[in-house]
Amino acid sequence: MSTDRWLHLDGTANTRDLGGLPTTDGGTTASGRVLRSDNLQDLSPADVHRLVAEIGLTEVVDLRTTAEILLEGRGPLRDVASVTHRHVGLLPERGLRTDVFAAEVDDDELRAQLPAGWGESVLPRQVGPGEEAEPPAVRSYLGYLTDSPDQVVGALRALATGGPGAAVVHCAAGKDRTGVVCALALAVAGVDSETIVADYALTAQVIDAIVARLAATDTYAEDMARPVEHHTPRADTMRRVLALVDQRWGGPLAWLEQHGFGADDQVALRARLR
Repeated sequence: MSTDRWLHLDGTANTRDLGGLPTTDGGTTASGRVLRSDNLQDLSPADVHRLVAEIGLTEVVDLRTTAEILLEGRGPLRDVASVTHRHVGLLPERGLRTDVFAAEVDDDELRAQLPAGWGESVLPRQVGPGEEAEPPAVRSYLGYLTDSPDQVVGALRALATGGPGAAVVHCAAGKDRTGVVCALALAVAGVDSETIVADYALTAQVIDAIVARLAATDTYAEDMARPVEHHTPRADTMRRVLALVDQRWGGPLAWLEQHGFGADDQVALRARLR
């Protein structure tokens, strides 16, 4: 897959454009509409200028948990008045459903709500019935769809209705939570399964840099202590997830339809990405 969609920023390791991908009807996804990324709190002033002034970024869809945002920070884009931030956490927060962007990051009361053992909620491996034999990443991705469908739909709806400029969707590494949301978005845009798989696997090219960034933080250091191979995305992972979505729900579009992301939503997201 072409790698000219990468955005080489000072403060991220895994930012790229979802534009330029072929669709099944002979078209392509549009550039400068939706970006995918790892976390954004380390963006430099030059990065912010490039994203806002040159690319036209107007929306951030943050898939991290409340704990991650409070501990790692929202990043400099939070200070840009023209950029809207939407928090749509995909991981269970032990009942904590605070809208973190409604409060200041130094709010002691909000920090006090962090559950004991919050680190266990970072990158969990959820196991559903009949999934015991699946690889951990496959189980985790299926967990987003079965345990957090409203959040997945919310993230896609934010991408569909946001604007008028570009949007960036991100989590911590930009590969797991972001990978599933982007896979569904690309399916709506008419991108075929193997191209979706290839886009997901493209993150492997920068996995060393991703792991190095996360390992330097207290929040993710323990998880990053495992060998880099543990974190490297593999094409077979997303290929298996898409196959199971086909088997269980009739495909990505059918999953979306069954979970409230209907025809109008899909038309809006398709228009955003095409």
